[in-house]
Amino acid sequence: MYNYRYEPHRVIFMIDNKSFYASCEALRLGLNPMEVALAVVSQQPGTDWGSGLIMAASPLAKKKYGLSNVMRARDLPPKDQAPDLMLVEPHMYLYIKRSMEVLQIFRKYAADEDIHVYSIDESMIDMTESWHLFGDDPYLVARKIQKDIHDSLGLYTTCGIGENPLLAKLAMDISAKPRTSMIACWHYIDVPDTIWKIPKLEDVWGINVKMANRRLRRLGINNMYDLAHSDPAILKKEFGVIGDQLFAMSWGVDRSIIKQKYRPKSKSYGNSQILSRDYEDQREIEIVIQEIGDQVAARIRAQHLLAGRVSLYVGYADYEADPAGFSIQEKITPTDISSDLVAKLRALFRRKWRGQAVRRLGVTYSNLAPAGCQQLTFFLPPAEQIKQQKRDQVVDKLRKKYGFASVVRASSLLPGATAIARSRLVGGHNGGNAYE
Repeated sequence: MYNYRYEPHRVIFMIDNKSFYASCEALRLGLNPMEVALAVVSQQPGTDWGSGLIMAASPLAKKKYGLSNVMRARDLPPKDQAPDLMLVEPHMYLYIKRSMEVLQIFRKYAADEDIHVYSIDESMIDMTESWHLFGDDPYLVARKIQKDIHDSLGLYTTCGIGENPLLAKLAMDISAKPRTSMIACWHYIDVPDTIWKIPKLEDVWGINVKMANRRLRRLGINNMYDLAHSDPAILKKEFGVIGDQLFAMSWGVDRSIIKQKYRPKSKSYGNSQILSRDYEDQREIEIVIQEIGDQVAARIRAQHLLAGRVSLYVGYADYEADPAGFSIQEKITPTDISSDLVAKLRALFRRKWRGQAVRRLGVTYSNLAPAGCQQLTFFLPPAEQIKQQKRDQVVDKLRKKYGFASVVRASSLLPGATAIARSRLVGGHNGGNAYE
C-alpha cells in the first residue's frame, strides 16, 4: 500500500448544483426542481426543431424518460408518451446570476483564495482552515452549506469531501450523487474500497471513452484497480506526462493546493462553439469561423491587445473518428485587424480540412502584446491598413451599443449562408463557451 504520510491532508469540499439549469428554470416557474419533469432545450432561430439541444434535464426527467444532457430534441419522447414533460428555453443570464449568488454563500465559509470556481455549477472549497468555525465535523459543515443554499435559493447541491481536490471530486461524482444526503467523504485510507472499486474507467473524471476504449484497454487496463497496479513506465511511454497523472489518480494522489493559483505565462482570448447541426459545406463552415474570429478579435481590441498567434480547433461530427478533429496554430505579425486574423484562420482551415462533417469549432488568439507595438505589413499600403483599423473600431462601437449581431459581414447574408450566420446570434452559436 502506498505511504500517504507526505501527501497533503486537507479538507476539500467539491460542491455541485444538482441539474443546475433545469433547477433554475423550475424555481423560476415556482416548482420544486426534484419533483418536476423538465428539460431545457436550446433552439437556434431558423433551424429545424429536431436539431435543438437538450442543455439540461431535471432528475425526474432523467429517471422517468431517460433524458441526458446534450441529447437532441429529436430524441425526446412524443407528447402523448410524456404528457408531464415540460420544455423550456434557456435563460443564461439567470444561470449566471444564480451562480454568483451561490458564490456569495461560499464566501461566508471560506476566504476567496480558498475558493476555486470550477464551472458555472461546480466549485471547490478548501475548508482546512475554516471548517471548525462552523461545526464539529466537516460532514455537518457540508450539510450546513447545503441547507444555506437551499434555504436562500431553493437549489439542491451534492458535496464530495476529500483530503485533496481529486478525492473530493471523485467522492462527489461517484458516491455523493446517489445518496439521500448527497454528501460523501473519501480519504486516502479508503482508496482500495473507493477508487479501485470504480468498475468503468470512463466514469472517472479525466478519462473519456476514447482513452478508455482505444488506449487503456488495449494495454490490458480495464478498471481503476488495473490502472493502479500497472507499470508506470508503460503508462509514461504511452501517454507522456498524462500517464504519470493517470497513475497518481488511481492511487488518489493530488498535490495541488487551491490557494496556489495557476498563473499562465501568456494570456489568450478565445471562443469555442458546438454547432446546431453537422456542417459539410466549406463555404458555410468558413462563414462560421469568420464570425467566431470576428468575435474574438473584438475582444482583444477592447483590451487594446494584438494577437501574435492564431489557433483553430475543428471537431468532426463523428466523435468516434480517428482523429476526431484537428488543432492547428501559426505565429503571425501582431495585429488586431479582423480581416487579417480571419484570413489566417481560413488558410489554416483549408490546410487541414479534408471534407469531414464539422460539429465543433474553436478560435484562440494568443501571444498577446500591447496595441502600441503594432507593425504595418508590407503587403498593404499604410493608408489601407489604417482604413481597416478605423472600420473595425466603428464596427466595435456599433456592436457594443446595439449588440454583436447588429453588424454582420455581407457574406453572412448571401444566399446559401447558414441560418446561424443570418440569425440574431451571429457568432454566438448554441453551446458556445467563451474563455480567457
